[in-house]
Amino acid sequence: MSSVFPASFSTASMVLLAVALLLALSFEFINGFHDTANCVATVIYTHTLKPNVAVFWAGCWCLIGTATSSGTVAFGIIALLPVELIVDAGSDTSFAMIFALLASAIIWNFGTWYFAIPASSSHTLIGAIIGVGLANSMLLKGTAFGDGVNWYQVKQVGLSLLISPAAGFAVAALLFLLLKLLVRRPELFRPAVGEAPPPIWIRSLLVLTCTGVSFSHGSNDGQKGMGLIMLILVSILPAAYALEMATPKAAVEALVASAREASAVFDSHVITPAYKFDEAAANVADFLDNGEIDDEMYAGLAFLSRRLVSKLQDAGDFSGISNSERRRVRREAYLIADSISRLDRAGALADHAERDRLLAYRDQLNAATQFIPFWVKMAVALAMGIGTLIGWRRIVVTIGERIGKDHLTYGQGATAELVAVMGVGAADQLGLPVSTTHVLSSSVAGTMFANRSGLQQRTVRNLLLTWVLTVPACVFLGSLLFAAGLSALAMLGLR
Repeated sequence: MSSVFPASFSTASMVLLAVALLLALSFEFINGFHDTANCVATVIYTHTLKPNVAVFWAGCWCLIGTATSSGTVAFGIIALLPVELIVDAGSDTSFAMIFALLASAIIWNFGTWYFAIPASSSHTLIGAIIGVGLANSMLLKGTAFGDGVNWYQVKQVGLSLLISPAAGFAVAALLFLLLKLLVRRPELFRPAVGEAPPPIWIRSLLVLTCTGVSFSHGSNDGQKGMGLIMLILVSILPAAYALEMATPKAAVEALVASAREASAVFDSHVITPAYKFDEAAANVADFLDNGEIDDEMYAGLAFLSRRLVSKLQDAGDFSGISNSERRRVRREAYLIADSISRLDRAGALADHAERDRLLAYRDQLNAATQFIPFWVKMAVALAMGIGTLIGWRRIVVTIGERIGKDHLTYGQGATAELVAVMGVGAADQLGLPVSTTHVLSSSVAGTMFANRSGLQQRTVRNLLLTWVLTVPACVFLGSLLFAAGLSALAMLGLR
């Protein structure tokens, strides 16, 4: 236990850890109300499966999707945060950030669930992250408003969240028309009658699409909570979670060799070699903030890489690094890896051989710092499943009855879920977060439009308003709660 909880670990730190983890799992619990409920909407509404059976089945596949997820989405969302708040995990400011993110996301998600509106947990969390970043830039002296927010990542994620519902609507409409053209079985295009289950072949089809949505949802949406939990663990328990302690010695030796090669590459780009070693990390962090490529940035990367070589050669592997040093090693590894990605996007890695070496080095650094323990994946999946079990009914009724003027047919449900599987699965492969809620809801609307069933204007208006207002509302909530948290820390003399 001493390797996880250091001797200096106080009761207050234990309480802080417990409260932070409880908030993160509460976010995923409420996420279950919204997004995971969408996974079971069609099989419950069409009486294909009993509610408890459907939730258990979806929960199992969500668990499998979560357990087998890569983590790229989780760390893609974390990358939206200002660099200084990520690399200084464990500071009072980072704790205020974590609590502001979680509290604002929980407040908005619970409110929209209460009014039976399928809001997006992705939009909620991303809005809160942007709010924290903007508030942080306002409160830092000498920083322009908006500096520090990773606007490139915001753009990528924003486009993903914006395009996916529109694509879901269009693809679902076309796919449903194709289904009607190719499958001449009228029972597929009828709504459920009473509580009678559909024919066995239709039930099998709907269970199959429900399974796909549940797996994709767990693989993509479940990662949001994972990223936040890892931020909490790195902040409070860096000795155990700052680095992937299970990394084999051979992988550490390969990382040392790559770091040595990379330092030579960085040195070759330094025209004026005079620089201050103690400012290396700050120079690299400045590059991540402003994107300015200069001698100081390259020199800083070279120095940090050489220091990593020295540290790992002395230690042999990650377990040989002292507990107090692991957070610093992680911090510098993050700065180097993120800088290489930034240089690559800027087209600064023109030499193909150098680019290949640096990208391989980046991937090795990410493998050492961007990992998610299996117990974190299980905790997130269970929280989502329990939330679905308790709160599924409101969202299921909205999906089944309140989007179109006619009730959902078997064919419409299967088509919408198939499109959701493709959309969420594709986003997961690209490492981008999307909203299962938005993709599925817009896909249902697309099938209603294609079937000329008509759309219920009130529900569609509420959905659109919620989708449009979620990000700005959570930007406001996140910035307000972050500023309030910092003020509270200052009043208590902790900052």
